Amino acid sequence: MTVITPPETTIAPAIRTPRPTAFWRLKGFPLIPVLILVFIALVAIFADVLAPYDPTIGSLARRFRPPFWQEGGSMAYLLGTDHVGRDVLSRLIYGARVSMVVGITAVLVAGGIGTLLGILSGYLGGWADQVVMRLTDTWLALPALTFAIFLAAIVGPSELNIILILGLVYWTRYARVIRGEVLSLKQREFVRLAIVAGCSSRTIMWRHILPNVINSAVVLATLMLGVVIVTEASLSFLGVGVPPPKPAWGLMMADGKKGLLVGYWWLTVMPGLCIMLMVLSANLLGDWLRVKLDPQLRQL
Repeated sequence: MTVITPPETTIAPAIRTPRPTAFWRLKGFPLIPVLILVFIALVAIFADVLAPYDPTIGSLARRFRPPFWQEGGSMAYLLGTDHVGRDVLSRLIYGARVSMVVGITAVLVAGGIGTLLGILSGYLGGWADQVVMRLTDTWLALPALTFAIFLAAIVGPSELNIILILGLVYWTRYARVIRGEVLSLKQREFVRLAIVAGCSSRTIMWRHILPNVINSAVVLATLMLGVVIVTEASLSFLGVGVPPPKPAWGLMMADGKKGLLVGYWWLTVMPGLCIMLMVLSANLLGDWLRVKLDPQLRQL
């Protein structure tokens, strides 16, 4: 009798999905924008060391000197001088400090107010929600720049006043976003269990709600940084922002707008380029953080 042996079957090895590496996690990371922001931050911190001249002192004998690569320029004044002979490079360096301090502090003020009111409105509901949301709607109905100009004209121009004004103008962006997230979070099981366990509303909001909305607040803060910097520059350009002779990029553009008509282009192009680079870098970083910190958009 012939015995037929079945053919050997080959079992294919299981295909393992490679775990995402650190490089893959950083795919799309805005390296150049982050380097630009870090560079501006370092320049702002070490402005006293990096600036070759006092940004507020000039000499009429050296006014309107062009950048070093143009005819008549000098290596002593790499980016030229302004209408009163002040070194443009030194004013740009100190202007970075003003923009960083005003921008970051104003974002923190707006984020603190908006996040607090958003959590209270979303979690407590009822009359608290109605009051905060009606106030938010009224605030949002006002043009931000016009409202900021109105407030600055009332309290007067100063660095501290501009920080407070920008914080009061832009807190509504945080309040609306955070409230929407809190409305969803308070329906989750961990919040219900905390209520059953006898936790107070303050404890729930502080220990359970706030940590879960921090990601959204950070992303929104990064995106709002560019908006705040542009608003501060606009206020300084209009004369109701940082008062002269303190160097600010918007104030430098205001001083150089007349010189632009007669060929002194560096007085407006240089501070305008700094504002553009800082705002664009902050927006690109904010977009990347929004994708990475949002579970619905994150791709591992």
